[in-house]
Amino acid sequence: MPSENQAVLSDRFGRVVDYLRLSVTDRCDFRCVYCMAEDMTFLPRQQLLTLEEMAFLGRAFVSLGVKRIRLTGGEPLVRKNVMSLIGNLGSLSGLDELTLTTNGSQLRSTAPALAAAGVRRINISLDSLQPERFAAITRTGKLAQVLDGIEAAQQAGIERVKLNSVIVRGQNDDEVVALVDFAMARGLDISFIEEMPLGDVGCRDRRGGLVTSEEIRQQIAADHPLLASTESSAGPSRYYRVAGSASRIGFISPHSHNFCESCNRVRVTCEGRLLLCLGNEHSVDLRAVMRRYPGDLEALREAIVAAMELKPERHYFYHDDKPQVLRFMNATGG
Repeated sequence: MPSENQAVLSDRFGRVVDYLRLSVTDRCDFRCVYCMAEDMTFLPRQQLLTLEEMAFLGRAFVSLGVKRIRLTGGEPLVRKNVMSLIGNLGSLSGLDELTLTTNGSQLRSTAPALAAAGVRRINISLDSLQPERFAAITRTGKLAQVLDGIEAAQQAGIERVKLNSVIVRGQNDDEVVALVDFAMARGLDISFIEEMPLGDVGCRDRRGGLVTSEEIRQQIAADHPLLASTESSAGPSRYYRVAGSASRIGFISPHSHNFCESCNRVRVTCEGRLLLCLGNEHSVDLRAVMRRYPGDLEALREAIVAAMELKPERHYFYHDDKPQVLRFMNATGG
């Protein structure tokens, strides 16, 4: 086994994995319609990794060449004492970037501590600027609270705040330009994400509701001429600029523009499953490894390296016209 901080994580297709998305909880204070069912059953707390185990996982991945860790959920900021984990991960030698995806509801109280812990980029989910529609999409969320959280993140000195918007036909596809205008007026980035069919959310036709990135791009271009950008982040967004604006407009297109050939990421769920692909069920139980060999960094590193052989070449969201991945997005970690 190579020494610490030597990059060795690569799969059988030659892709180097240097980005970890780590879910700290499956719980959330929202119930977004594309993410989970209205009446959810969450994992018993004893099944979750402890924060100490998550910090140990972070150390193992960074020792194997991972440069970026993104904390996800559910809503990561509802996890009790999560700031201790953020502080531990932020201090890891060799980690270039610690980021967070959040619904924004807790940012007014946590943004200063996040900035102090070294979080420089935050993604905030925002699918509507209309309070009643926002409440319908999130089922439990309050738009004013999220807008206040966005302001708090900027006030705290978070260097890059990005909005993530999932556009669904007949639901919020008339707000694309309004969301872009909102972002540009505040110097925020924004990415539009094609809905991913994870879990059974009821009778809604997800395929019929899909609005492709190209449709969204054309809507925006009618009001704001878009300039293709060579900028990139650790994720799969393709970015554009509007002349005179500091904002970047991104498109994440798992359906219409498959980006699997350049996939550099893996996910660990809050119960310790290492998911090798968002759209497949290939996984390895890292919780079992850590609890069988407590404190054994080499055993954990070996399990992670071996798991790379399971990473598939690409995702397949549907099988026989039905979603093949039954876990909900909140259980996946974004």
